[in-house]
Amino acid sequence: MQVKNIAIMGAGLVGSLLSMYLKKHGYQVTVYERRPDFRKTGNYGGRSINLAISERGWKGLQGVGLEQAVRDIAIPMPGRMVHDVQGNLMFQPYGKPGEAINSVSRGGLNILMIDAAEEAGVTYKFNQRINEINPAGTAASMEDMETGTTYTLEPDLIIGADGAYSLVRYAMLKTDRFDYSQAYENHGYKELTIPAGPNGTFLIDRDALHIWPRKQFMLIALPNIDGSFTCTLFFALEGRESFEAIKTHADLDAFFDTYFPDVKPLMPTLHEDFFGNPTGLLMIVKCFPWSHGNTMLIGDAAHAIIPFYGQGMNCGFEDCTVLNDLIEEFNHDWSKIIPAYQVARKPNSDAIADLAKLNFIEMRDLVADADFQFKKRIAAKVAAAYPDKFIPVYSMVSFSHLPYADALREYYRQDEVLSEVLTWPGVREHWDTELLPDIAQRLFNL
Repeated sequence: MQVKNIAIMGAGLVGSLLSMYLKKHGYQVTVYERRPDFRKTGNYGGRSINLAISERGWKGLQGVGLEQAVRDIAIPMPGRMVHDVQGNLMFQPYGKPGEAINSVSRGGLNILMIDAAEEAGVTYKFNQRINEINPAGTAASMEDMETGTTYTLEPDLIIGADGAYSLVRYAMLKTDRFDYSQAYENHGYKELTIPAGPNGTFLIDRDALHIWPRKQFMLIALPNIDGSFTCTLFFALEGRESFEAIKTHADLDAFFDTYFPDVKPLMPTLHEDFFGNPTGLLMIVKCFPWSHGNTMLIGDAAHAIIPFYGQGMNCGFEDCTVLNDLIEEFNHDWSKIIPAYQVARKPNSDAIADLAKLNFIEMRDLVADADFQFKKRIAAKVAAAYPDKFIPVYSMVSFSHLPYADALREYYRQDEVLSEVLTWPGVREHWDTELLPDIAQRLFNL
């Protein structure tokens, strides 16, 4: 399978990163995007959950020389700050000292990456829509949405990086033996804002991902470099307490006065944001195979997940680095690259989808739970005392390059061990002294 000319569908984060990797290998790369150029329109807000970059994401950016440029616009968050209803705060570190996930604006990062890709020689064409991909997966019928003209695209390889609602994947649905599942959460999300204080100051702690867990729903806030926070309310779509139930300003005020009284005074545009911004939906997509003919999928087009481990972009960037390594391993033989890529990534993308769902329950229901907090303290203590023998699951996911599938297996194993440890006599008094070696031996999986 000789490939020289590659068309990437989708100018988002994964498509832009992939375009730079492919350009470095000498391919002719063109990126086609249905939306207008948001660098000119400025229309990226309203549905842009801030991103949390961790180790897998940094590796992807490092490979194209963008790591430092992105670190310059990112804010490290070494832990989560939990807010209870009374306004009390509890800081929970994510990992060891020096380990942090990093908040960055989705729109700002996307613009930086498109600019860098164009500078590297990648061609971008906006307002271009896929009408159809032929059954053999070798050609695309396209429409220029500015002129209304249609044309046929016949590159050597078509890569669908066009997100959770991928039109490239939709074409694959019509092919034989294509397995596909799509599941919506009962929760949606709404973007809200805490603006910067005087002179760009932060009105709440900038060095944390803030969470207001309220069992069946939650609010989160991630810092921006201008002093503001991008907030996201994850809330049921329907029911007694839901987006559907909040119809008036009075309804909204009563809801925030009840559940988020400490943050409401920091949101002067609460009414405008809540009723003006769209309600986003949360969806998990799993499918296989990720290729047909000369067409393949990457990122959310292959494996959309919900955002509760902050790994959607990180996972997509890891797709790019794995694909990049396979191009080198198989010396540009795409008949070998594509099968190896999808077999390597499918188990891990499924695993992070499951981990993200589990972490949603933890974030909204358990971070304020005493037993949950105790388990986290034990895991952190064992990791600090025996760093060569034990890694907590969160650290496996966010601060390592270990396979997501391994982390999912460890999630269940570690939780089973720690749940049993909580039943030991005297464990709450002596867990970090004489009982620690016994607990550690259980956690080492020896």
